[in-house]
Amino acid sequence: MPFLKPSGVTLTVNSSFSSSSKTRSSRLLPLPLSLVAIAGFLVACRTEPADKEGLIVASTDSRGVPESSFDSQSFNNVIGIAGGAGGAAAGPGSVGGKYGGRLRSLGYQGGGRPGLYGMSADGAGGEVYGELDLRGFIPTQADPRRTFAVDVDTAGYSNVRRILRDGGLPPVDAVRLEEMLNYFRYQDAPEQGSDPFGVTIELADCPWNPVHRLARVGISSQAIPQGYRQSANLVFLLDVSGSMSSADKLPLLKQSLHMLCQNLNGRDSVAIVVYAGAAGLVLPATSCANSDAILAALSRLQAGGSTAGAAGIQLAYAQAREHFIPGGINRVILATDGDFNVGISNRDELIKMIQKEAESGVSLTALGFGTGNLKDATLEQLADKGNGNYAYIDSISEARKVLVEELGATLETVAKDVKIQVTFDPTRILAHRLLGYENRMLAHADFEDDKKDAGEIGAGHGVTALFELVPVGVEMPGLEDREDDPDAAQGHFEGPGMMRVDLRYKRPAGGDESSLLTSFHAEDTGSVMMTATDDLRFAAAVAWFAEELRSSNPDPEVFATLRLLAASSLGEDSGGWRAGFLEMVDMAQGAAQRKLEEAEARVEEAESADAPSIQQNMHCTRPEVASDLLGLK
Repeated sequence: MPFLKPSGVTLTVNSSFSSSSKTRSSRLLPLPLSLVAIAGFLVACRTEPADKEGLIVASTDSRGVPESSFDSQSFNNVIGIAGGAGGAAAGPGSVGGKYGGRLRSLGYQGGGRPGLYGMSADGAGGEVYGELDLRGFIPTQADPRRTFAVDVDTAGYSNVRRILRDGGLPPVDAVRLEEMLNYFRYQDAPEQGSDPFGVTIELADCPWNPVHRLARVGISSQAIPQGYRQSANLVFLLDVSGSMSSADKLPLLKQSLHMLCQNLNGRDSVAIVVYAGAAGLVLPATSCANSDAILAALSRLQAGGSTAGAAGIQLAYAQAREHFIPGGINRVILATDGDFNVGISNRDELIKMIQKEAESGVSLTALGFGTGNLKDATLEQLADKGNGNYAYIDSISEARKVLVEELGATLETVAKDVKIQVTFDPTRILAHRLLGYENRMLAHADFEDDKKDAGEIGAGHGVTALFELVPVGVEMPGLEDREDDPDAAQGHFEGPGMMRVDLRYKRPAGGDESSLLTSFHAEDTGSVMMTATDDLRFAAAVAWFAEELRSSNPDPEVFATLRLLAASSLGEDSGGWRAGFLEMVDMAQGAAQRKLEEAEARVEEAESADAPSIQQNMHCTRPEVASDLLGLK
């Protein structure tokens, strides 16, 4: 293969598959060598010999380190942005950056794709998602630290899967990158000493910009075998209102809880509370040794009436307190499409009640169901304040994953108020950004404040965080010297290595005791993505996928590229979840291609109607960008 350079290769992809009457010209799609070497060649790709124009020769940066042959400028041209690393470095609100710099498209509600599933910004109807504050790169000299709470929710992934399966593209705010990452399990280090979890740190070049580095911080807790977990006092709080009548709501909910009950034991108890017009106790606390009674009560549930969630929650917590197990698992499991708008007069009071109950030892797990009415933002907030987790159930297989395979993680907490603070060496890292966790960010001072609520980790849970790092010596024009936190400049780095990871947490039965601190250091050994672990490569592909979904015009060619990386890093994948991710990428690629073709058709229609010349007057080289400017969505 004489055309392969030691550090990379450029492929020419023939993109003439558009159904538009105007055939799209071929584009240069530069790929890191790692993607090509480990995944083979794209079936529909045409490789070019080494002496062909467009092959990029490796160079040396200002540090004397060989750069990847991957050319970010050319790649950014392919995916429709300009400016290379400088564009990516642009701050929030700029139009030059795609990842790490751009915010959602202006002029849209709910994250950039109007009308999808009746989505509204004010929650008056349809699906509602909490707005994400998408952040850019932070200059390390101005602020060397990132501080955030852990997140073990997985709803963002399965909800995006549901939207893609329906043929659409998700709203930007529905794509919570950290939940996409944490949906999967990684082979991270086991717990060390007295700590309830272990920490893994690994680095390699960043696949979408290989002059940058990508660092993965993985936290894992040990799963507890079914026979060894604590006894559970569970209260099912179930929405049986009229909005829950469709097959993907109450019928799926009943199947899901049926599976859960079959995996409980005689030391556990279940109570069932419903709310639909008026709250009611369907089944008082019943030992799971009498599972027939529990299953019979579930089978009798029917949907009908309006939603009055507040009273139902009060009754559910009263049941949990009445049968409280000291030192055991005491949890309310709320299952709904998330609509609490009927019968609730004060949302703040509801949140305060859930927080107070969590402080007393009764936590809350939220399970979302259904399409078209999902109040995702409400469910996420309730689970966060209730010291629990939020999962979206889109299928019986997802129910099995959450309520059977990961039952211990769903029910039993091993560490609470878990906070992470990562500090980078400003003499080696010019800028950094945390991928995802937008609604989990903390002020740096909160890291040592034991009164500040954070996230919980369950038995067997894993938490992964990715950081995109810009090494000193890599140019980033336009990087602003800004601080996100008043105490940002007070941070300083203490080695060894080039980054330090500090974790604070409390033991679940420790009350208000001071948090425990554990620290880890990492050095960058210059590893490349081709030789990185399956976990780092797969996590990089998932993050890349989420970033592309968040862009205003997802590019089908980018999905094809990142699919190579994911396909090469499936690992053991005993549950088939990573293989399922490939199917999601295929669905996203198809949806993006349809959107692109529709935009091209609309541009042609505008041109044929004597619209101003897009190429000449707007200097646009991509039809979908032109359609944005013309308002042809």
